[in-house]
Amino acid sequence: KLCGYLQKLSGKGPLRGYRSRWFVFDPRRCYLYYFKGPQEALPLGHLDIASACFSYHQPEAGAAAAGDEAAAFEVHSPNGAVAVLKAATRQDMTYWLQELQQKRWEYCNNLDAAKRDSRTSPTPSDFSKGLVAKDNPDVSVPSQNASAERARNILAVETSPTDLVGEQAASQPAPIQPSAINFSLKQWSTEIKNSMSSLRKGNNENRKSIFYTTEEWELLDPSPKDLEDSMALEEKRKHLAEGSKGLTSSAFPFDFGRIPHKTRRPLKDMIGSSKRSSSDSSPTEWFSGNGNKLVSELQLKYQSQQEELEKLKKDLLSQKELVRLLQQTVRSSQYDKYFASRLCEGVPKDKLELLHQKDDQILGLNNQLEKLNLEKDSLQQEVRNLKCKVGELNEQLGMLMETIQAKDEVIMKLSRQLSECEDSTSPQSGAVNSAQAVCTNKELQELDRLKDNLQGYKTQNKFLNKEILELSALRRNAEAREREWQAKYTSLEAKLCQVESKYLILLQEVKTPVCSEEQSPAREVIAQLLEDALKAETSEHPEQAFFKPHLVSEYDIYGFQTVPEDDDDEEKLVAKSRALDLRSLSLSENREISTGVKWENYFASTMNREMMRCVELKNLIRSGIPHEHRSKMWKWCIYLHVKKFKDSTVPGYFQTLLQNALEKQNPASKQIELDLLRTLPNNKHYSSPTSEGIQKLRNVLLAFSWRNPDIGYCQGLNRLVAIALLYLEQEDAFWCLVTIVEVFMPRDYYTKTLLGSQVDQRVFKDLMSEKLPRLHAHFEQYKVDYTLITFNWFLVVFVDSVVSDILFKIWDSFLYEGPKVIFRFALALFKYKEEEILKLQDSMSIFKYLRYFTRTILDARKLTGIAFGDLNPFPLRQIRNRRTYHLEKVRLELTELEAIREDFLRERDTCVEKRDLISDDEEDS
Repeated sequence: KLCGYLQKLSGKGPLRGYRSRWFVFDPRRCYLYYFKGPQEALPLGHLDIASACFSYHQPEAGAAAAGDEAAAFEVHSPNGAVAVLKAATRQDMTYWLQELQQKRWEYCNNLDAAKRDSRTSPTPSDFSKGLVAKDNPDVSVPSQNASAERARNILAVETSPTDLVGEQAASQPAPIQPSAINFSLKQWSTEIKNSMSSLRKGNNENRKSIFYTTEEWELLDPSPKDLEDSMALEEKRKHLAEGSKGLTSSAFPFDFGRIPHKTRRPLKDMIGSSKRSSSDSSPTEWFSGNGNKLVSELQLKYQSQQEELEKLKKDLLSQKELVRLLQQTVRSSQYDKYFASRLCEGVPKDKLELLHQKDDQILGLNNQLEKLNLEKDSLQQEVRNLKCKVGELNEQLGMLMETIQAKDEVIMKLSRQLSECEDSTSPQSGAVNSAQAVCTNKELQELDRLKDNLQGYKTQNKFLNKEILELSALRRNAEAREREWQAKYTSLEAKLCQVESKYLILLQEVKTPVCSEEQSPAREVIAQLLEDALKAETSEHPEQAFFKPHLVSEYDIYGFQTVPEDDDDEEKLVAKSRALDLRSLSLSENREISTGVKWENYFASTMNREMMRCVELKNLIRSGIPHEHRSKMWKWCIYLHVKKFKDSTVPGYFQTLLQNALEKQNPASKQIELDLLRTLPNNKHYSSPTSEGIQKLRNVLLAFSWRNPDIGYCQGLNRLVAIALLYLEQEDAFWCLVTIVEVFMPRDYYTKTLLGSQVDQRVFKDLMSEKLPRLHAHFEQYKVDYTLITFNWFLVVFVDSVVSDILFKIWDSFLYEGPKVIFRFALALFKYKEEEILKLQDSMSIFKYLRYFTRTILDARKLTGIAFGDLNPFPLRQIRNRRTYHLEKVRLELTELEAIREDFLRERDTCVEKRDLISDDEEDS
């Protein structure tokens, strides 16, 4: 995972300075979140990497040599905001830039193919296990641009992170940053110096880099016709700019938003300073051994590079002029289109077509005129360039003549000095040699510094070229994606018009119904609408399948059917409506800050220590465990509760139980086989005898029946295991069942008498009278026994009672906090629909509503807020005390029933008339 410490420039005025922050990248939304520290759960903010571009400034070689290794880089947002981040070392900065570029490239290229909605295709993760993790989402990945990939690989800079990057950095202290006030004062002095230096004549222009411009380029959204024209113009420009090299010949019609940094020293200044230093040096330095040769060779290289820089600068100016012309063309076409749409309202169709033809002709002529003007300008520019080259050659020729003359004078002067040196004493000769050696050392140091600067600029150039290449490719992909979205929008708009027309017919029929025996047109419209709603979504055009929206898939991410096949049309319509509502809720939740990054931050903070129970973890689990981390967290919660059982067992305990249950006679095996296919028939993992989940379910139930012969098997255990197997392997699901039956639930909860289940229903009645007194009184008034509905909620922990999204959020909290969660959510379900239930005024309608009302609750966030917020306080001690109280009462009642049963059997044996009567147990046997 991409995470680590960076310093972010923040604050205003004297308090502006760098502050250390913990950064975590979220691949689901391509956001870079930043926190105060690794232990924080709520981010301070985020940077949108998908639409950002990056840059950095090349420092002086002397600054790096002095120990200032910290490197800052900039993240430019589309709205003009610039976030300045600073890494601890230049190595870390390079790594962050490379990784952020790669994440942006992957995210934008997979934007159409990857169905990021977790409801249709969950994000694969190494943590996921169980049956759900084995589902391979059907994702079609678009083919990558091979040439762009090769260019990116060539321009990539190999680097590796330090200890301040990665999950292991969470265990280290944050880097120490300087005081904000001291930093600001230092920064002010630097800015004043830079401002004064920029006022010098000619200095401002020399300090600009070839990668920066002073104009603000405007981004426009061109039409397809404009794109074709721009492609033709780009081909023309390629022929006109044959002399340029590499990627510098390409025109990129967008602004990177980069700001020139006043403290940079570009290559042009270094060349000039090198010339001045070499021209002002002593004449004796022309003949100082090997150092003289190196300086002359370096000077020739610098001159050639200066010529190349001037050439690139001229090419850039011509390309900017071309971009400006293209923008004017686009603006004029947009204005023409706008006024044409205004003027064409109410004009006959034939005149409108003629007008469109004339407009197309005019547009074509204008394009040809623009192309001819561009060719004319390019030719004029070429003539000017040739004149400039001729002038430069004349200047160089004059400079060479002056150089030769100066060398002749130096030779004569040196000859005189040589004759004078021969007459001088030996101490003077030694002093001259030492002075020459000092000058040579200085020249070598200056040469090393220039080499370091040159290497830094080469690295910066490679990075910026790669950034330009990526942004250009991403821009083209965005334009293609926009065209696809426009086509999808058109098809959806057409479908909406059809549905709206039929809806108007229905409204008219409802307003003035036609009473006749013949079938009215409205009935046909209704039948057609129902048929369209239940019909599976298939694409008539295979080429449009890539961007066609799939609002409701056949199965959700857990394998449950969204629309049952065996139900009647009314039930199918209700199921599909519910699935659409869930889809709408999930889309609205995805717009908010994802809880996934909070989980990533929490796991990063626990890299070097074990997870422990804490308030932060409890709040995270209550908000819901992300799909990709649910396997890991469920397993951790289970072993937290059964550690004392598992430590006392031998290795291979589960396999031994399973082997004994398979080889020896097991009284529970027959009932287990009968219930396997009836467990979750609406889940694809348990729908057929050959499903993978059926065999795993059989193994876990058999092993548990052998471990607990008193319970053996009870109806309801199969559903608990089936839910656990969706995210856990067989052995982990076995220990999950042990946790529920032997740790969470009281004794006799799943025995033949279901004693513990009956006790919990009485405890729940007491809680209903306390927490929801109006609803409890309403049930008592109409003599509605709601425990007939809630009994199954407690027995199987809401399986098949609520929608799957809410079910797994309940299980997240249940496996961490225990059975108290069942009481919380049972009360929350009633409170959620309290007002609707109070409106019902007869027992039949109330009981009918209670049988299905939980399936209509779709907002998991609201339900969780009620369960863990509105129902507080909710002490576990109170539940335990009431369980003890009601357990004695239920046992007393069972004793009385057993006595009545014995009296009945005794009376039946003695009375001849009652010998034909049988009890319920005898009838079952």
